[in-house]
Amino acid sequence: MLYIIAFLDRVNISYAALEMTKDLGFTAEVMGFGGGIFFLGYFLLEIPGCLLVERWSARGWIARIMISWGILAVLMGFIHNATQFYWLRFLLGAAEAGFFPGIIVYLGHWFRYQDRAKAIAMFMAAIPLANIIGSPVSGLILGVNWLGLAGWRWIFILEGLPAVVLGVVTIFYLTDRPHQAKWLTPEECDWITKELEQEKQAQQAVHSYTIWEALRHREVILLVLAYFCAVTSGYGFILWLPTMVKRASGLPNLGVTLISALPYCIGLTSMLLLGWSSDRTGERRYHTAVPIMAISLGLLLSAVLQDSVVLMMAMLCLASAGINGYLPVFWSLPTKFLTGSVAAVAIGLINSVGNLGGFVGPYVVGYLDTATNSFFGGLLYLSFSALIAAGLILMLRHAKEKVLPVTEALQR
Repeated sequence: MLYIIAFLDRVNISYAALEMTKDLGFTAEVMGFGGGIFFLGYFLLEIPGCLLVERWSARGWIARIMISWGILAVLMGFIHNATQFYWLRFLLGAAEAGFFPGIIVYLGHWFRYQDRAKAIAMFMAAIPLANIIGSPVSGLILGVNWLGLAGWRWIFILEGLPAVVLGVVTIFYLTDRPHQAKWLTPEECDWITKELEQEKQAQQAVHSYTIWEALRHREVILLVLAYFCAVTSGYGFILWLPTMVKRASGLPNLGVTLISALPYCIGLTSMLLLGWSSDRTGERRYHTAVPIMAISLGLLLSAVLQDSVVLMMAMLCLASAGINGYLPVFWSLPTKFLTGSVAAVAIGLINSVGNLGGFVGPYVVGYLDTATNSFFGGLLYLSFSALIAAGLILMLRHAKEKVLPVTEALQR
């Protein structure tokens, strides 16, 4: 629930843009820069946020994040110029920083490695769900004009308030560790705690790194670069999808938002299936690289087939299957060879630097569209970025290893 609201507040600008660009006189370049500057603010607090979840409290830190970003999301509904737009998007990113990687660290407190891709897939299903829900809801809100405020302003106001409410709920209901869970039996608490402790000992027996060693580790550097390229493609797609659909189809806003939900329905299925398949087989590398290749192919063909709305949407569905499908498996990779605070710092680094691609992708697409009045060049750029990401994933070594049973790892 928290991540659905988080992602909705992050990308609802893509739906608001259908009207706010005309109201405020923003060019595609301004929208791309404002959409992407979120990730410059996001960059600042990722690693500290992960450490706070690991060493202090997921409940306290996540509640703080949600309440502050909810307030800023509501304020987005009252902007009047590009400067205000840039500042609020920047501050929104800074407020939300640490939420996603903090949750990845948090899930490591509850799920064994061999179950983690499924758990992450269930959590990250919020990404396509946020768009499946948000697309039609935002389309409906765009049509209102309450209290003299345009519909696009109400998108930010109405979709920002739930973050504040759920932030307060989080303080009372999110459980930090298994031994604190009143909804588990003592036997269940003991079993989870024992399994995770044995897994930690097994990992440390095979791989033991300091924080600085982890940050310089070849696999971590490859994951940072791969995630940067993949996020460049993903957010370039997400933030410009409704505008691309509107331009290609000429439909009214509600029709555009309904059609824009279709790729995310495909993405949700892909995410859950790949998470299940990766845990079942113990294979991580190809379960990450192949979906990223699908992103590249889908975006390339959608650029070529823009004259046919049906074919273009089919290719965008393929790209969405890849954009959503690689994520749960990708985020199980760092915890294969890192644990505890070391894993928290590495996950924070991967997410913070990688998400700078969330600035680059939307901005480049907007810049090229302003310069050429076409999404062709931008889609080619996003396709090439995804291809590089897939190549970097295939260079990983640790991902080739099968998951070792705890007893075998301890024996080794």
